[in-house]
Amino acid sequence: MTVPLPSLMLNHPIVMESFQMIDQEIGKHSLSSEEYSIVRRVIHSTADFEFKHLLRTSPEAIAQGITALRQGCPLIVDVNMLKYGIQSMVSKTFGNPIHVALDYAVSPSLENPNATRSELGMQQCLNRHPNGIVVIGNAPTALMALCQAIAKGEASPTLVVGAPVGFVSVLEAKAALANASVPQIRIAGRKGGSSVAAAIVNALLVLASDV
Repeated sequence: MTVPLPSLMLNHPIVMESFQMIDQEIGKHSLSSEEYSIVRRVIHSTADFEFKHLLRTSPEAIAQGITALRQGCPLIVDVNMLKYGIQSMVSKTFGNPIHVALDYAVSPSLENPNATRSELGMQQCLNRHPNGIVVIGNAPTALMALCQAIAKGEASPTLVVGAPVGFVSVLEAKAALANASVPQIRIAGRKGGSSVAAAIVNALLVLASDV
């Protein structure tokens, strides 16, 4: 299934003008056209040009993500804010099911009493959807839980978008993802957030819809 680009409202005058301003300001770069499409949308969402230097992609990750989206692969997100950021574009394109990890959260066990709801929810969500596209824009504990599940062979995501934001455990979680043998798109450093992760997914949906 492909969707004509005009139906995605990408030709809205304000959007087009914003993209043109980004193109003028961003200057020289070594990003591929697909990587630049992602970075430009992230910058459009954040007005932060540092993301030009923070995007990391593993080989073939973008192509695999595009294929998976076209095939209706489920999206697993850590928080509702991220779901709200992508559901409009998802509904206009391939209608992929969206699962929020927090909706699967259970009470901490005696073995792991300090686990966060995001961590517990991600574990339960991966039990049911081990091969989905996992998108994390808020909770580093959810990303750590994902990386542990990958290491144990309990999950094999089609793609991971790792963009948690903050200070506590953020760098450690992103480092764990960088070392994981899984297709990935991630944001280096402390920056990220639900809006950034949503921008990455929306950019992938546009690329997947491009005829």
